[in-house]
Amino acid sequence: MRATDVCHAWVVYRMTMHRNTVGGNVVCEQREWEVLEAERPGFHTLLHSGLRTEQEAERLARGTAGDPVPRKPKAKPAAAPLPA
Repeated sequence: MRATDVCHAWVVYRMTMHRNTVGGNVVCEQREWEVLEAERPGFHTLLHSGLRTEQEAERLARGTAGDPVPRKPKAKPAAAPLPA
């Protein structure tokens, strides 16, 4: 039986694409980031590190994308003048 590793820290980084164009935000485990950074130091930009859960990392990576649109209250109709 194989033991599974538990991830204790997550990171969010901004990926650099071909010809230094900026890609999207990416979530990965801390140890994966360390391997990426060792292969090409400074190529990608670390945005957040030491995050406890993948959900928290995903939320930070998304930013406001996917957030519900705030509801606006309906405008109340103007009151009609009372007959005299």
